Amino acid sequence: MRALEPAPIAAIRAAREAIAGTVVRTPLLRLHVDEAPCEIWLKCENLQPIGSFKIRGSANAMRLASPESLRRGVYTPSAGNMAQGVAWNARRMGIPCSVVVPEHAPATKIAAIERLGGRVIRVPFDEWWTVMVEHRYPGLDGLFIHPVADAGVVAGNGTIGLEILEDLPDVDAILVPFGGGGLSCGIASAVRALAPRVKLWACEVSTAAPLAASLAAGAPRSIDYVPSFVDGIGGKSLLEEMWPMVRTLLDGSLVMDVSEVAAAVRLLVERSRIVAEGAGATPVAAALAGRVPGAHKVVCVVSGGNIDAVKLSTILAGGMP
Repeated sequence: MRALEPAPIAAIRAAREAIAGTVVRTPLLRLHVDEAPCEIWLKCENLQPIGSFKIRGSANAMRLASPESLRRGVYTPSAGNMAQGVAWNARRMGIPCSVVVPEHAPATKIAAIERLGGRVIRVPFDEWWTVMVEHRYPGLDGLFIHPVADAGVVAGNGTIGLEILEDLPDVDAILVPFGGGGLSCGIASAVRALAPRVKLWACEVSTAAPLAASLAAGAPRSIDYVPSFVDGIGGKSLLEEMWPMVRTLLDGSLVMDVSEVAAAVRLLVERSRIVAEGAGATPVAAALAGRVPGAHKVVCVVSGGNIDAVKLSTILAGGMP
C-alpha cells in the first residue's frame, strides 16, 4: 500500500466545512483532580451522536467519494466505532452498509451498528486484521472505507485539532489514543501546521502496543495481541502505510497498563460524570500518571464512550472486566 502523507491544513479546513452539519463541535472540559500532576483538559468526543470521533473521518471520506462509487454502498472493517460512523453516514445518505467485525467486538457496539442499519459480518480476529491490511474483503463490492489509512478519514479527524487549538491556544501537549494512527496523525497534521511547539503523544495499552514496539525498532513491528476491555485501540502490528506519517508527526508512545486504564474510566465517571470506553480513558491514565513531564496544560482526547454496561459496572465496583 502507498504510504499516507500528513493531511494538508487546507484539506482539514475543507473537511470541517463538509461535515459541519453532521458532527458536534465537542466541548473541551477541565478535569478537576487536585492530585493531578498537570492541568488536564478533556476533548469529549464521547459526546458525538454515535459516541465516538469516528463520525468525523467517515463523514468526510464518504462526502469526498463520487456518487458512482457509492452506488453499491459502503463497507469497513471495525471493532465497533468506525462501523457506527460509516453506518450513521450511510443511513443519512440512503445507501447500504456492511461491517466486518472481529469476534471479540463488544455487544454494545454490535447492537449500535445493527440499530443504525449496518449488516454485521463476524470473523476471527486474524481474518479481520487481514481485511485491515489488504483493504478488501472477498464478496463485498461496495466502496471500501478504511478506518485508519484513508486520506479523507485522516483529514476529517484533523478537525479535532483545529477545535482544540481554538479552545485552548496555550495547550502544551495533546494525548491521543492510538489504534492505527488515523486519529493521532489527523490531529497532528493540524497542530504541526498551526502550533508546532505543541507535543503530541500517542497512548497505547500494554496488551496491544505495536507503535511502541515499532518506534523502538525503527520500523513497523508485529506484536503478540492480547484482547482486553480496551478494545478500541491496539492491533497485531503497525500498518506499513501509516509508518512514515506516524514517525514524523508524533513525539512517541505512552503505554499504560490495563489496570491504570480501568482506574481512569472509574475516575472520569466519579469526578466528571463522563463515560469513556477504555481507549478514550487511556490518555487520561497517562496524564494522571505524570507521563508528560514539563507540560502544564494537557489535552486528553476522550475518543469514545461506547463501553458495555456490564464492563462499566464491573469497573465502577472496583473490578476488572
